[in-house]
Amino acid sequence: MSILKTWADLAPALVAVAMGRKHADTVVKNASWVNVHSAEIIPNTDIAIYGGRFAYVGPDASHTIGPNTKTIDAKGRYAMPGLCDGHMHVESGMVTVTQFARAVVPHGTTSMFIDPHEIANVLGLPGVRLMHDEAMGLPLNIFVQMPSCVPSFPGLETPGATISPEDVAEAMAWPNIIGLGEMMNFPGVVAGDEKMLAEIAATQRAGKTVGGHYASPDLGHAFHAYAAGGPADDHEGTQAADAIARVRQGMRAMLRLGSAWYDVATQIKAVTESKLDSRNFILCTDDSHSGTLVNDGHMNRVLRHAISQGLAPITAIQMATLNTATHFGLERELGSITPGRRADLVLTSDLATLPIELVMAHGKVLAEHGKLTATFPKFEYPASSKSTVNMKRDVTAQDFDVKAPQGANQVKVRVIGVIENQAPTKSLTAELPVNSGLVAMDISNDVCQIALVERHAATGKVVNAFVSGFGYNKPCAIASTVAHDSHHMIVIGTNKNDMAQAANVLKSIGGGVVVISEGKELARVELPIAGLMSDEPAEIVAAKAEKMVAAMRECGCTLNNAYMQHSLLGLVVIPALRISDLGLVDVTNFKVVDLFITA
Repeated sequence: MSILKTWADLAPALVAVAMGRKHADTVVKNASWVNVHSAEIIPNTDIAIYGGRFAYVGPDASHTIGPNTKTIDAKGRYAMPGLCDGHMHVESGMVTVTQFARAVVPHGTTSMFIDPHEIANVLGLPGVRLMHDEAMGLPLNIFVQMPSCVPSFPGLETPGATISPEDVAEAMAWPNIIGLGEMMNFPGVVAGDEKMLAEIAATQRAGKTVGGHYASPDLGHAFHAYAAGGPADDHEGTQAADAIARVRQGMRAMLRLGSAWYDVATQIKAVTESKLDSRNFILCTDDSHSGTLVNDGHMNRVLRHAISQGLAPITAIQMATLNTATHFGLERELGSITPGRRADLVLTSDLATLPIELVMAHGKVLAEHGKLTATFPKFEYPASSKSTVNMKRDVTAQDFDVKAPQGANQVKVRVIGVIENQAPTKSLTAELPVNSGLVAMDISNDVCQIALVERHAATGKVVNAFVSGFGYNKPCAIASTVAHDSHHMIVIGTNKNDMAQAANVLKSIGGGVVVISEGKELARVELPIAGLMSDEPAEIVAAKAEKMVAAMRECGCTLNNAYMQHSLLGLVVIPALRISDLGLVDVTNFKVVDLFITA
């Protein structure tokens, strides 16, 4: 990949091209120009590109065409800026940065703002640097937000690594760091935690953007204090009132449509009904697994959905291009088809259904008609990143026994309640029988077992609890080393022998996801890099993930994108009830609570 020159360095040549003194590299002719600055569609437009940047956008670029200029006839199709994902985690796609980029470019995404806090929880700062360096070698715009909360909430979990304010300050000098990743420890910010505020301060002093994550419905003093702490955006809203509150406090409201998070439809009403200024709203995905990327799309999927909710197409496009660029201080660099900006462009014949017919980044055609046409460089991950499932020993079925209080023949327990298509959980209770001193599951009432198997420090610890909402009704177990954010192993099952087998399979292959039923392996997705990612193409990983989802359904699961729900059950910064290596966590009150309710 050639290094893209800065606008300042290239300005003399861009001026010369615009005046016809120098020939363009490429000219896109006869386009309908989607101008996100003026919110207009301007027909009969030509676009001249030189050195990977736009040089001329106007009614006739014939004066810029020379014998070696490549011309592309848009035939009246819409030319819109390449799409930007303002907040996302590559690791959720189960693939590396390179493979993620290969999957999303054909869908029109040319800029991503990634927060690699998943690998940070496993490998620390060296892991972040790996993804940072990989991103820099690709022929599109992939900016990195330095992970902030590792662990996500100190005292409630133990990750494989930690990130300090000194680490944050060091990373701010890296060439591809755009800001601080989502500040998930909002109670820490509100309480004046020195570490959290020091990370924010290091980012602000570097003149970079602080990402937010306020996962609470409380819009009172705590929310106002969080805004005062410095986060510049937030993607955890679920209702129109959340989006309105954030924008009123000077934050950008990020509305997400991921594989399992459907938060656009409710919040977009802040624009379509309450008529708030749309320039303060950004569309993003947050978490998309490989199956969604391959089969449904990426930011084009989010745009289509937002438009279907009544948003004007050009407004939706602004929310996925210029608004995002402006938020990160890159308005003069990308997000629009205007002179000097990076030549990132999408051709489409319809702004509502958004068929992605041609994709350019840095002035090069990367994809046409949904197919990647460019070759991306290969990035090698070191062996140290592939040896991260450090269990003390193989586990047995007995490791998943839940011993009842002495003499009890029935117990009342706390149960994690999964909410379909949302990140929060419910804090439920259940009356469970006791057999031979052990608490039994209640499969008929959708209460099965969840366990966390420690996998970073080889402590041999297994924490057991109960979960409801998946609908598993056959003997089975699903185990995964993807467990936001600490990424211990999460095992959910109705059969303890299957649970033990599933955990041991992942130990032997170095991480991933596996589905076991009555001793038979139904599906497997190998994720050897940090137990989070595969370096196989997204299409291959998606096929394995599809088989995994089918296997989960075969076991009785009824949830949409159940695996995403599975992977978040250890996230101790989103209410209401989660599991960690320290026990069951009440995230409403931020404390470890007992499994049994005795009062």
